[in-house]
Amino acid sequence: MNKKLISLSTAILFSLFFFRKDIGLNMLLFSILTILILALLFPSKFKDKKVLIYTGFYIVSSSLIFFYNSSLTIITSLISFFVLLGAVIERRSSIYVQAFNGLYTTIASIFTTTFQQLNEETKAVKKRNINYIYWFKMIGIPLITVSIFIILYRSANPYFNEIIQKIDLSFINIQLVLFTVMGYFLMINITNPIEIESLTSIDLKTSNILVRNSKREQSTESLIQENQLGIVLFIVLNSLLLFFLITDVLYISRITDLRASDLSKAVHEGVYALITSIVFAITIILYFFRGNLNFFAKNKNLRLLTFIWIALNIVLVYITSYKNYLYVFQYGFTYKRIGVYIYLSLSLIGLITTFFKVSNVYNLWYLFRKNMQMAYLLLILLSTVNWDKFITHYNTETANITDLDYLIKLSDNNTLLLKKYTDAHPDIVSYREQREVLLKYHVYIEKLEGNNWQELVYDNLKLYK
Repeated sequence: MNKKLISLSTAILFSLFFFRKDIGLNMLLFSILTILILALLFPSKFKDKKVLIYTGFYIVSSSLIFFYNSSLTIITSLISFFVLLGAVIERRSSIYVQAFNGLYTTIASIFTTTFQQLNEETKAVKKRNINYIYWFKMIGIPLITVSIFIILYRSANPYFNEIIQKIDLSFINIQLVLFTVMGYFLMINITNPIEIESLTSIDLKTSNILVRNSKREQSTESLIQENQLGIVLFIVLNSLLLFFLITDVLYISRITDLRASDLSKAVHEGVYALITSIVFAITIILYFFRGNLNFFAKNKNLRLLTFIWIALNIVLVYITSYKNYLYVFQYGFTYKRIGVYIYLSLSLIGLITTFFKVSNVYNLWYLFRKNMQMAYLLLILLSTVNWDKFITHYNTETANITDLDYLIKLSDNNTLLLKKYTDAHPDIVSYREQREVLLKYHVYIEKLEGNNWQELVYDNLKLYK
């Protein structure tokens, strides 16, 4: 199958989809096109369950751009594309290695492949001299001669000169040609996937299981002392964290007026404490369970105290979540408050994977791999939510206090909902706010009506209802 012909054909489609166009339906069409090409060129790869899962993630993330175009959905779609391409290259590698390989292929495949070919060809013809004079005679002399005679004929024949002047090459769009060439290189790269061999090889050879290090064998006395140090340290830390949690619960129970300053302080200080606690927790745990202490027969008490420490940190995550909930219930969602929930989710994931690392005697690679996998899954889940619309709906329907100025500053994804809200509540929405919402609405409708078919989004369909 001629990969260059496929790349040229799809490069033309790439230009048709994206040249001077906003992102919309075109991203979904491009994702379908790339999946078809990869499945056609590498059919055996698409029999693997892992590759099929990543294919589904890529389709979903690209579809979400059509339903609500946001920076998050676009970023998720690009990452999903790199991960899928990396999985096609080597499905057994870790997700971060797949993403790196996918990115490397997209950018550098054609250059790497061409360099290798040129290097091989150079070695093969190393002793053969290239006749530059011959090629100059065959190409340079005819071009120079023709140019001279055109100049002579133009000065000698006005009618010939008029015909030459009427030759119009303005129909050639240089920008479109360059954009198509860029699309061609992109598709050539995709059809010739390559990997970062050293990174992939190291990843495949590295297991998740922690192996006893016989070269750095510690004495029994050293292990006993390290175990005792860990027990003392975790007893102190557990006691301190437990005391902090008790006082934190008492502080929350005394918040009655729900003032923004009090809630903001409670949330922010809770997050700062959580960051410090979890960073220290994971660092200390990794220190004590970095090597042969994992295999020490008398480490049961240390492991138990470690699990208690992890559990108490999970309680801290819950309490901080509750503080943020009180803040959101009173004053509504903002991206910063959503960001707190995202951080709490990542913290919870980190604590859970650390628990499994200790209980199953895994190494640091396990933590990195699993946390990257979970972070990618969380990114996919987050991108399925139209956050601007979600924030607007919650803040106008549930929150006790609605900051309409904040909602107006959000993207166009909440425009139709804002217009509906202001139309239904003219008594509580000021004239200035109604005017700003109406302006935002008219600008967005005008943009939708000006969308080409490549730029269509789901809100375009609502115009025809």
